[in-house]
Amino acid sequence: MSEKFNQNTKLGVLGGGQLGRMLLQSAIDFNLEVAIIDPDENAPCKNLTSSFTVGSLKDFDTVYGFGQSCDLITIEIENVNTEALQRLADEGKQVFPQPSVIRLIQNKVKQKRFYVENGIPTAPFVEVAGMEDLKAQEAMLPAVNKLATEGYDGRGVQILKSKDDIEKGFDKEGLLEELISFDKEISIIVARNQAGEMQTFPAVELVYHPEANLVEYLFAPATISEETARKAADIAKSVIEKLGMTGLLAVEMFALKNGEVLVNEIAPRTHNSGHQTIEANITSQFEQHLRAILNWPLGDTSATIPSAMVNLLGEDGYTGQAKYVGMDEVLAIEGAHVHLYGKKLTKPFRKMGHVTIVDNDVARLREKAQFVKSKLKIIA
Repeated sequence: MSEKFNQNTKLGVLGGGQLGRMLLQSAIDFNLEVAIIDPDENAPCKNLTSSFTVGSLKDFDTVYGFGQSCDLITIEIENVNTEALQRLADEGKQVFPQPSVIRLIQNKVKQKRFYVENGIPTAPFVEVAGMEDLKAQEAMLPAVNKLATEGYDGRGVQILKSKDDIEKGFDKEGLLEELISFDKEISIIVARNQAGEMQTFPAVELVYHPEANLVEYLFAPATISEETARKAADIAKSVIEKLGMTGLLAVEMFALKNGEVLVNEIAPRTHNSGHQTIEANITSQFEQHLRAILNWPLGDTSATIPSAMVNLLGEDGYTGQAKYVGMDEVLAIEGAHVHLYGKKLTKPFRKMGHVTIVDNDVARLREKAQFVKSKLKIIA
């Protein structure tokens, strides 16, 4: 029987941010050689790999040239040149997730069409070409206006509560989605390897920052019924299977009060909603991503302990050399694990790191998460 494990596989990663940084840390465990490309010469991955290239992820020639020196190419961000990746795949390079999947997910309108065409439950929506279409849909308000492309980390999403808010919408192609009254926002990360084996991580509960539209903190496992958890896991498996995707897929969902689950958005990569798996699960999302794209057996996703994750965002009003206020108190918390992302400069709402807290007492876990959120500030 031929061995699937090969430590000599050279992995190329498009994107050198914090997700790439944590993926690198996992790849080290398997002696994998990893090359990184990122447009930022000071990207978080820069000093963790012997092969770091500064270059545009959107430029065909740059991405194609980078990929030629790798055996397997993957991403840590969706905003990449899929034509170059498709050329590499056509020439025999392994590219996971597949370029066609990345191209679909890059466009939120195409995402929504995919859900409808494949019977995946999602919020009702209409497609809009710009401001005139938004004005014509006044009867649909309150609703959420989302850009078709270019939205990332909370940008490209605008809640329109009444006709007075319409001018806040985007005069570009996108969609107008019914504002859903949900019980909880949850996320499930699902992995699928080349052989078709699938594994889901337990659902986590997301709490968003009211201004930045970024995940502020999460709790794992989510406080939902077993039936809702099973339903969400089945939906996540259905999405990745119908995509025919190899890799890791984060599926963000709305859990409704009536027990139904709707898919909100998906991301074909490691994700902010899986960071706690490093400390709290037998296999981390980063190791699982490697296992999936390298066609290794998938790892056990079981949680070993309840956990919470607090995103460390740059404080509003501060730009410059980062200073961490309250870190000593956070480091003194039993069960707290600090991850900083190697970003020297802070700016409002920039993701600078995260703190994972583990505790068998769920009430105490929530208290500790609130303490971290209130105590640790990143200023300049």
